[in-house]
Amino acid sequence: MYIMYIDPTLHKEVFGWRSPNLGLEMPIVRYGHYGRALLLFPTAQSDLYDAERFYLIKALEHHMQNGKLSIFAINTINDLSWMNRDIGPKEKARRQSLYAKYVEEEVVPHIRRAVGDPTARIGVTGASFGAYHAANSFFRRPDLFDTLIAMSGFYELWPSWLHGYTDDNVYFNNPMWYVRNLHDARTRDLISRSQIHILTGQGEWEHPQQSKDFSKALWDSGIWNNLDLWGHDMPHDWPTWRKMLNHYVGERLGW
Repeated sequence: MYIMYIDPTLHKEVFGWRSPNLGLEMPIVRYGHYGRALLLFPTAQSDLYDAERFYLIKALEHHMQNGKLSIFAINTINDLSWMNRDIGPKEKARRQSLYAKYVEEEVVPHIRRAVGDPTARIGVTGASFGAYHAANSFFRRPDLFDTLIAMSGFYELWPSWLHGYTDDNVYFNNPMWYVRNLHDARTRDLISRSQIHILTGQGEWEHPQQSKDFSKALWDSGIWNNLDLWGHDMPHDWPTWRKMLNHYVGERLGW
């Protein structure tokens, strides 16, 4: 049985290329044809279509139909990096570093070409593991991103993902560590002209303390951020993220 996840009139196009950084075919799907660009990371080991399959795209459809935003969704390589049990943390971190470069050197230029603005700073979002990638992308390169909406995420790789190992690839992909040392004047200026929203539910399967800890680390570093704790009836699940992102796009971001 064919299931229709989005309005068939919503503009949707699939593009892709073989990534020089990753050596993998990496597709990208765009929803909407106009408005602010929002890069969306999938959860855990899922793919670029999980937001569509779980009706997150549907929840934002009216914003895209009205020309408020255009969503670009990509794959992760979590199954080849952090969630690959056959390799150690050194190799996991190396692959994560390559993935970050793929986002910065390939995905962002593609989005800028697609929206016709070679200097556009882009919004970035994701839920759960996607929130980690969204935050890592934003804080690594605030010259590329100007809005972060991180939902129900974690921001500290230590100790669960590293098992005692660390190196430069770990450090520069562990937001909880490097945000404490973002002292460069241009970086601070870019961040000061950005929006940082850290959202989490407090219901079943959620771990709100991870968001609280990251928000505190940012405040301790003098970085403004909005920590938004949703109710104890909001679980770590798609219905929560559909409400969160629809609310922020519609009411909070000013797009």
